[in-house]
Amino acid sequence: MRPNILGAEAIEWLGVHYKTILRQEETGGTMSVVDSVSPPNSGPPRHIHHDADETFVILSGDILFWLEGDEFTRGPGQTMFVPRGKQHTFRVVSDAPARHLVILTPGGFEGFFAEMADNNYRIPEDMPAIADCAARYQLSFTGPAL
Repeated sequence: MRPNILGAEAIEWLGVHYKTILRQEETGGTMSVVDSVSPPNSGPPRHIHHDADETFVILSGDILFWLEGDEFTRGPGQTMFVPRGKQHTFRVVSDAPARHLVILTPGGFEGFFAEMADNNYRIPEDMPAIADCAARYQLSFTGPAL
């Protein structure tokens, strides 16, 4: 993956590039949108957003989603909706990086990615610090990555 695949404003954490393209401040807090590029075989540990719905719009690549025990594969032009309070995770299953928009309602979670990148946190080495930060964003980790 190129260092600035999403431009100079993008941040990088654990090989994933993030660029917030709509901040909560621009929507009165109602939503935020993050443009994300994830490398093959990447994905977060299983987790729950307690106060936000999350919608993924897949622009390129293929992503396997796990939602409360069910699996769904989504590719370009498809979406995945994750209601707040539901355990979920995903993994990029294509040989190329997957680019997707992450829409959160309400907004605010985009700050989590910035804190992770700023602190250069690693998984699993820094999970206690990551979990502490996540709690401030109404996020809890519930299991391993896919």
